[in-house]
Amino acid sequence: MQKKFFLSIAVIPLFVNWHSVKAQISPELYVPCQEIPYLMQQFEADEAAIYRFYSPSENAPRYRPAEGMGSPDRQNRLKELNEKYVAKLKTVQFKSLPQECKVDYLLFTRDLKENLHLINRQVTAMAELQNWFPFADSLFSLERLRRRGQPLDAPRVAANFNKVAKEVPMLITKLGAVELTPEQIRIAQEELQLLQKTANSIFQFYNGYDPAFTWWVPTSYQQADNALDRYSQAFKTKQQPNKMGIYTRSPIGREELLRLLKLEMVNYSPEELLAIAHKEMAWCQEEMQKATKEMGYGTNWKAALEKVKQSAVPPGKQPEAINKLYKESIDFLKKNDLISIPPLAEETWGMIMMSPERQKSNAFFTGGWEISVTYPTNTMDYDLAQMRMLGNNPYFSRATVHHELIAGHNLEFFMNARNRTYRNFDTPFWMEGWALYWEMLLWDKGFARTPEEKMGMLFWRKYRCARIIFQLNFHLGKWSPEQCANFLVEEVGHERANVESELNWPLSRDSQAFPLYQVSYYIGGLQFYALQREALKSGRYTLKEFHDTVLKLNAMPVEMISAILLEKPLEVNYQTKWKFYN
Repeated sequence: MQKKFFLSIAVIPLFVNWHSVKAQISPELYVPCQEIPYLMQQFEADEAAIYRFYSPSENAPRYRPAEGMGSPDRQNRLKELNEKYVAKLKTVQFKSLPQECKVDYLLFTRDLKENLHLINRQVTAMAELQNWFPFADSLFSLERLRRRGQPLDAPRVAANFNKVAKEVPMLITKLGAVELTPEQIRIAQEELQLLQKTANSIFQFYNGYDPAFTWWVPTSYQQADNALDRYSQAFKTKQQPNKMGIYTRSPIGREELLRLLKLEMVNYSPEELLAIAHKEMAWCQEEMQKATKEMGYGTNWKAALEKVKQSAVPPGKQPEAINKLYKESIDFLKKNDLISIPPLAEETWGMIMMSPERQKSNAFFTGGWEISVTYPTNTMDYDLAQMRMLGNNPYFSRATVHHELIAGHNLEFFMNARNRTYRNFDTPFWMEGWALYWEMLLWDKGFARTPEEKMGMLFWRKYRCARIIFQLNFHLGKWSPEQCANFLVEEVGHERANVESELNWPLSRDSQAFPLYQVSYYIGGLQFYALQREALKSGRYTLKEFHDTVLKLNAMPVEMISAILLEKPLEVNYQTKWKFYN
């Protein structure tokens, strides 16, 4: 009796408090349905468990890594897992789902199928190279026992490592006469990295704990590890870097570009996107000529651009300049009441200095949870330091500080961590497109006041058009990396060294950069720009409401944001159909 009485009086305040809290929470914060978010969260947890268990013990990932080879065990389990969830989704009654959950269903299904495609492609790629790794299965077998601490036959383990050390020199000799693609070289190096981690996982687990293992294995293990290092270097030297120091990837070709565009829900061909980029770049050039004339340089836009670059601050002063530019940007956003800015987001963005090593593939500052400042360091030679300063002058930086911080990447990260957290259909067309959209919007709103400020904004906008042109032409097999570099120097006005750093990431064999990443900035921006016009025309949103609502939906292809905001019809086999460019 006492127990029942205790429970009854405990429940009453909870009930009252919940209704009090509920009255203060906006309905759009609720999860729109339970079924699909539950499946997505379960999959993410299951996938993380597989990656964690089937990876070498040293530095085993808690979450799915972005790249790298996996053992056959891991690949098989991931394939089974993705097939299992594809089957689960087929049991869901699609027509009965709310609109947001229909979108989740479509995108989750898409991602599971893409995972299977990538797993199969990786398995096929390794099958082509398996003869170069005759010792792989023996190491994976030992790791399979290690995962649960099974006792190992120490002399046999030593013999296995000894065999690796002896086989590698013979394989290196054979390798010298073989032609390999850049992708095969990268995959081989990743496989060797995996094998080294696997061997180390075995060694670290037993060495010092198992007396027989500690007596038999250390010398042969060290010899095998050294041999695998030499083997990886031998694969790397199968391709020499070009004049810019880039180990260049192979173009993926038109068919794969079309597949990826469809996957990203961009309903245009590469040729159509090139036409859009050239048209937009011509507009940028026209506006740049107007600013050039205002600056007193007639039609010589390159001379005007060089004048703008000379505004670069001395070394050591860039953080101060960035803070000043941020204040101008945030004040403009608030004055025009363009978007809700959570006080904590404004309070907690940070700043770091980009290392010289990272600057090799980032000639300009980047953003996210913090802004990473690119500027000369004491280890750079004079010419490179000058180019870094010219490329990161205040007028150029002012054009993109809102891209990197608020309302761009920093606010994206902040809101993604707090809204629809089960949903993040990661796509650069959303991430970079949203940030680029703000560059477009602030141009429209008059953020650029002087001709110098206009030149800064137009330089970056023109460069984003040029990114579409060079990346698609490269992957269509029409342009070499050197042609891409020349185009950026001659038609955009980049410094040569900055161009070489910028091209290192998208064109490098080793980076595995998404082949459409450079395309995603301007095309994603155009998508958001078109969606904003549609949303405002519908009368359902003010401009600020549109911005606030988009950020609360979390990351996804912009076409699916359009489907949610404007309640566009969706079917279970929906394919991209949105034509956003006029």
